[in-house]
Amino acid sequence: MAEDLIIISSSDKTEQYTSLIPQIEALLQGEPDLVANLANICAALKEQFKWLWVGFYLVKNGELVLGPFQGPVACTRIAKGKGVCGGAWEQAKTLVVPDVDAFPGHIACSSASRSEIVLPLFHNNRVVGVLDADSEHLAGFDETDARYLERIIGFINFNE
Repeated sequence: MAEDLIIISSSDKTEQYTSLIPQIEALLQGEPDLVANLANICAALKEQFKWLWVGFYLVKNGELVLGPFQGPVACTRIAKGKGVCGGAWEQAKTLVVPDVDAFPGHIACSSASRSEIVLPLFHNNRVVGVLDADSEHLAGFDETDARYLERIIGFINFNE
């Protein structure tokens, strides 16, 4: 397990993700605890990208329930189909929202959030949660983020 992250300063997202991904793999390697792994993924992403908020919501009893995260306090429960998180869950696809104020039904857990990306987490072909990240900047996320974040969440082991 790695003890410290090597955070690189670069305006190139691809370089940042290329540096971070093997470090996240090392953090998760050999650790069977889901919550510990989700927490370390959040911390690594927050440290590298300085996003406003990054965290996980897990499906429990028919709703998304707040899991490990980094950032200001957050909404605790989200219904299927509600907001960006509930929409990504319902549609079972990644949603990139360049301007949250233009997203119908956006749930504003923080008024500082300007853009958002949400990726569904799959286990046994079912959505079991989402990774949610918020930026204080408009258009803070794009297809580069989607591609690399999908790789990162692919490391999560739900079988333990």
